[in-house]
Amino acid sequence: MARVRRDSVRVTSVDRPGWAADSGRVPLVGELVQCTDGEAEVVKVLTRLSDGGRLLELRLPDRPKTPFFAASSNVMLREAVQEG
Repeated sequence: MARVRRDSVRVTSVDRPGWAADSGRVPLVGELVQCTDGEAEVVKVLTRLSDGGRLLELRLPDRPKTPFFAASSNVMLREAVQEG
């Protein structure tokens, strides 16, 4: 099995303005997140991981029958809009 470079499977806020990585909160079921393959829907929030985050089951809109998994620390959530 070929090794994949770690940088190629990480998301960063530089790539997607309006989205923040490691916001300190776990996304909710049904919420949209950004992952390495683009925007995905959270299907399930699963077990706690060693980094304190959670394992997420995600689904891409163009592949709804093929869920996959990602750590919550490796997805980006929409930044909260500041009112005032």
